[in-house]
Amino acid sequence: MLDKSLIKNKRLFLLDMDGTIYEGARLFPYVNEFLEHIEKNGGRYIFITNNSSRSVKDYVVKLSNMGVKVTEDNFFTSSQATALYLNEHHKNKRIYCLGTRSMINEMKKMGVSVTNSTEDAECVAVGYDTELTYQKLIDVSYLLQTKKDIPYIATNPDRGCPTEFGLVPDCFAICEAINYAAHRRPLYIGKPDKFMIDYAVQMSGFTKAQTVVIGDRLYTDIASGVNAGVDTACVLSGESSKEDIDASEVKPAFVFEDIKEIYSILQENKYGI
Repeated sequence: MLDKSLIKNKRLFLLDMDGTIYEGARLFPYVNEFLEHIEKNGGRYIFITNNSSRSVKDYVVKLSNMGVKVTEDNFFTSSQATALYLNEHHKNKRIYCLGTRSMINEMKKMGVSVTNSTEDAECVAVGYDTELTYQKLIDVSYLLQTKKDIPYIATNPDRGCPTEFGLVPDCFAICEAINYAAHRRPLYIGKPDKFMIDYAVQMSGFTKAQTVVIGDRLYTDIASGVNAGVDTACVLSGESSKEDIDASEVKPAFVFEDIKEIYSILQENKYGI
């Protein structure tokens, strides 16, 4: 692992949210001070999330209600990353989208041609759909079996989404249900793959050497940074423990107790130029 003080050399901070800057409705201490420090010293922070059920506007409202000053430019979702991928690799194709209205609106906003018709669909995109209907499952199963070569993309490989009582089926679980019928698995765009990190760095104007991914999950947050070739920082304020890190094949470059510790180190080392 790297010397903790080297975090001062980073300019682009790609941040997970739940378990990293808040837990439930509780914002962790010194988050606002940390974010303000980054911007005052010429850096930038972007929240990256696998949750494709919410739009960027939804997240702006959520964090604003928690007292965090954010704009849409401070977020990058797996829906947006999927839209970028579709525009890059399947431009001008008609996309059948199994997802929430927020996800579909996000796709359309980024220039993706979305259709709800199985007749003219040329590609399938699946997300974490909290508005899921059985008809959507039928439609995707139909497309994957009758149009054998149709591209099949999914926003994120999360198996379960945490709620106040436990987990509910996330995007991976939905895709596995489809796989039992259609015998096809999608290309996943979200963490732990490198797509989201690569796209975020490209759009930011910073380099990978100036970037750090900060999160609490080794197998998504930290793995995505490792796969993209950027440094990573695991915070112990969420899911992962020191024992988990010791036992994991995925190793972060830095380990911190929480955002407060990172903030204190940035201050001590006079982060920025």
